[in-house]
Amino acid sequence: MRIGELAGRTGVSTRALRYYEEQGLLAAERSDSGQRHYAEAAVDRVRVIRELYAAGLSSKTIAQLTPCVIDGKATPELLGRLAVERDHLDRHIADLAHARDRLVSVIAAASANMHTGIPCRQDTAV
Repeated sequence: MRIGELAGRTGVSTRALRYYEEQGLLAAERSDSGQRHYAEAAVDRVRVIRELYAAGLSSKTIAQLTPCVIDGKATPELLGRLAVERDHLDRHIADLAHARDRLVSVIAAASANMHTGIPCRQDTAV
């Protein structure tokens, strides 16, 4: 499939797909006229790349992890790296959950003040 079709099927811009290729995350064959052509498997690969980017991984890390994630084949070193990334995500999730809990508390306090007619100061640090 051509780059435009891959972009449409994955929701990723053609510019991002070219970047993935530059970073060694995605491979395309070239026609005689230089047009990129991707295999059907590229759709799943792009989805995995997007998930890993959304998780906060760098393109260098994704390049190292993608073969394992796609093929399920890993060395002990790569499994260790995956565990490190998982632990990083767990800490990030815990931090986000804590921030969300604080926000819920602020919303509850502000809502209680609205019912009592006491204004909530906007310049107060949370």
